[in-house]
Amino acid sequence: MEREAFSGGDTQTIVSYKGWNISLSVCYDVRFPVWMRNKNNNYDILINVANWPTARIDGWTTLLKARAIENQAYVCGSNRIGVDNLCIEYNGQSVVYDFKGKTMATAESDEKIIVAEFDKEALEKFRKKFPVWKDADAFEIKR
Repeated sequence: MEREAFSGGDTQTIVSYKGWNISLSVCYDVRFPVWMRNKNNNYDILINVANWPTARIDGWTTLLKARAIENQAYVCGSNRIGVDNLCIEYNGQSVVYDFKGKTMATAESDEKIIVAEFDKEALEKFRKKFPVWKDADAFEIKR
């Protein structure tokens, strides 16, 4: 189990790269919208790396799309393919969503590189026109 090898974090990891703020997360994180909350537009892109099994793949794509819409951010989900040593099957479904939840690129069940072009000006224009982020509840995560 993952909890035997990893411990939970207590802060979001956000890095800046070429004018973009990028939030980094792992598969389990995507289930917790409060944890992923993009407070004050702190990030523009969310990258989620996962081992999401085929049996629950609809949850993977639904949750990633929801995180894109509610956080007004591009979302990239990278999921594995194959069968692990516990005989659990993974069918990929790596995907990129724009800040409105529109699919920009998908690998479906193929092992391949997908490419999407992000538009910072369009993102900022949308956030300004539809500033739902201003109404987000203030909260603090405590462990």
